[in-house]
Parts: sequence; structure tokens; C-alpha cells
Amino acid sequence: MAETAFLAGPAIRRLRRREGLTQAAMAARLAISPSYLNLIERNQRPLSARLLVQLAETFDFDPRSLRQDEAVGGVDGLRRRLADERFADLGIDRDEIAEWLAAAPRGALAFARLYDTAGSGTGEQAQSDPMDLTRREIERWRNHFADLDAAAEELADELRLSSADVGAALAERLRQKHQLSLRILPFDVMPDALRRLDLHARQLQLSELLDQSSRNFHVAVQLAMLEQGEAIAAIADGARFADRAAWRLFRRHLAAYFAAAVLMPYGRFMRACEATGYDLTILQRRFNVGFEQLAHRLTTLQRVGQRGLPFFMARIDRAGQFSKRYAGASGTTLLEGDVSCPLWNVHQAFEQAGRIQVQTIEFAEAAGVTSHWFTMARTVEGSGAPGGESARFVVVLGLDAQLAPQLAQARGLVLDPERAVATGPGCARCHRGDCQQRSLPPRGAALQFDERSRGLTPFAFAR
Repeated sequence: MAETAFLAGPAIRRLRRREGLTQAAMAARLAISPSYLNLIERNQRPLSARLLVQLAETFDFDPRSLRQDEAVGGVDGLRRRLADERFADLGIDRDEIAEWLAAAPRGALAFARLYDTAGSGTGEQAQSDPMDLTRREIERWRNHFADLDAAAEELADELRLSSADVGAALAERLRQKHQLSLRILPFDVMPDALRRLDLHARQLQLSELLDQSSRNFHVAVQLAMLEQGEAIAAIADGARFADRAAWRLFRRHLAAYFAAAVLMPYGRFMRACEATGYDLTILQRRFNVGFEQLAHRLTTLQRVGQRGLPFFMARIDRAGQFSKRYAGASGTTLLEGDVSCPLWNVHQAFEQAGRIQVQTIEFAEAAGVTSHWFTMARTVEGSGAPGGESARFVVVLGLDAQLAPQLAQARGLVLDPERAVATGPGCARCHRGDCQQRSLPPRGAALQFDERSRGLTPFAFAR
């Protein structure tokens, strides 16, 4: 097997200067030539795993310091920040971002911190916004928490030994290990909550409004807090949120992450994905989970040596507002706007309740830069109250259109990029000039007027 290697020139140069060594002196201690070390420092040669071990043993060097790019979410993390409308005219591409991150990781980290502190281009999502802070932290991890995944898989294996029925196994775990019984209460007894932990009665109480898959999920969430509470709190503490609400939101996400990983344990779930072509209907039924739970899980499949396809996921309301959005490892900037594009067929999905709507879109990222995505959207509904109308959202999954042929939902479809629907990041951020659906001119654009003619689109502007 080839030896693992990666570029780490700036980090090695900082280490050498910290030790007060010349290239010749450091090369001698590492038993390599000065010219080879020079090439490593200039990112013209990769740092091998063998040399990494020598650095750790010789200089008391922490290899984790080489991964400073993780603090900004890697190339994709910087790319999402640079998708801001303030940088739209610069046309910075992925290769340029990668070069910046490799050559000056601390400079990139400084930019990321400044950007995150200042908030989005509109100034509306500032540092104090707990939702935005939490999402940025999740994206920094690429929505994959390896230790929680491993612990959840271990628990799932234990549950399988106790019962083939996951619901019964979860309830039994709650009773035996935590002396808590599971009780389903009528709506009129518990009208304002779906889940409640009553320590006085030693009960986990769930509303009768929850279906079986949701009941399983809520029990698994409670087990996450009982059995992985310290591990979850440690990860949340590592984010160093100044805002306590952001800390609590992140902790809630981690508990839900663990619960989904128990219901869809990594190894078994990954094998099922590959065997079925990520067939959403089969996966949902095989693991007895809701569509939204399944969509969440598909964004997390980044285990080293067993990676899944890089999905993104979002939840959208009828007004086109994002109530959830996870880019995962997809690298997409599609979710960075305040609202979604009206030409994206997620909006039509509201009129086709329960049916998966697929579409290939061309997304305008920045000046002259576009990307292609294959998306699958379906409605989901809240539990609702008797006699009332349940809240309805659309959950959308997507990935790079080049990967779409691997999906069951794409079989038999024409995936020609030339036939993709042209979309953008919402009218106020979109600089496409030929869109007849446009409702607003792009923010900051210079409007142009011609009194003698009226174009096909409502606004003309300099691009």
C-alpha cells in the first residue's frame, strides 16, 4: 500500500523557526537532505507518514497542528465564506483557495474568524446569532463526529442482542440501565410537549402524537443525554461559544446525531446504502426512520476508510426560508443565501406531498462560476395537534451532479448539464441577468434604465 502523504510546508517551516534551526540542521536531525526539506517547506514535496513520526519523536511535535485547515472547515469552509456577495466580483476559484490554505493557513484562519465575527454580507446574521454560530461549528466538523458514531454503533450492536425490535430494545435499555420506564401519554395529558423526562415518577413520557419511528428517535435522544452526556458536553465545550444558546443548540444537535447513529449504525447503514444505490424509500423502511432523520444521516457519512457520498441537506418552508441546512462534505455554497431560488423545484414539492421530486440544477456561485447539483426533495410534516393542521416543510437532499448516476432515484433520468435548470442564491444575491422569475435586483448592483425599451426581465443591471 502506498504511504500516506500530504502537503504541510508552512507548518514545518514554523516548527523549524520555533526550534531556531537552519534547514541544514533540521534536515540532519531528520536524516534527510536539506534540498528535500526545502522542497517540503515550499509544498513541492508531500510530508510522508514516516517523516511525520520522526518529527513527533525528535521535536515533541503534535501532528494535529498540521490540520489547522480543519479549524476553518478546510477548502470547502473557506469557499462557503467566500461565496458571500461582497466577494462575488472576485471570481475566486477552488484551486486558488486551496493554494491560500496550504501556503498561509494562519492567515486563512484569521480571515475566517473575522468573517464569522462580522457575520454575513447582509449584517443580519451577526456573531450573536446562535443558529448561525451552531451551523458554522457543525460545518467545521463536516457534520461527522467519529467518537459519537463509534459509541452509537457499539450501543446498536448491544441492542440487537437484546431484541430484534429496536423500539423494544431501546425501552428495555432505558429500564434496565437507567431505571426509567417508557410511557405514552394522551395529548390532553401532555398537550405542550412531545417528550418529557419525569425523574420523580422515573418515566420518559412521550406524546401519543408521535409515530413509532419518532418514538424510537426520542428514546434514543434521551439515551444519548444519559449515556453520552459528558462526551457531548466536551465536544460542545470545544466550540468555545460565548453564547450559551449556541452551546445548547449544538449540544442538542449532537444528541440527535447520536440518536440517528444508533438507529442507523454506520457499518450496517453504509452497506445498505451501497447495496441499494442509496434508495431513499428502501433505506427509510429498512431502518424504520423518518425521511428527515434519513436525510440528516446521509450528510454524516465521512468515516475514514468508509466514506459515503457527500450529500448536503436542507429543510425549507413555503416562504423559501431555510430552517435547517447542512453542507456536510459536499462543498456546496447552495445553502448560503437567506432564501432559496424560486426556480428550484423544492417549492413544487409542497404540492406533491410525500412524493420525491428530483431535479438537476446549475447554480450560480459567483461571477462567472457555476456548479451542477442533483437534488431530491420531499415534504415532511410535524406531529401536529388533533383537529389542527400540521406544520409542513420540504426536506431536500443533494450532491454533485457528476455523482448522481450512482443513485437509485436518478436511474433512467437524463443528467446532461446542458439541460440543468439555471438557479441562484435568491434574487437579492443572484447576478444572473436573464432570469424572468427575478423579483428583486441583486443587492448592490448598479441598475440600468432604457426609457425607449422594456426587456424580458424586470431589472437591468451592470454585471
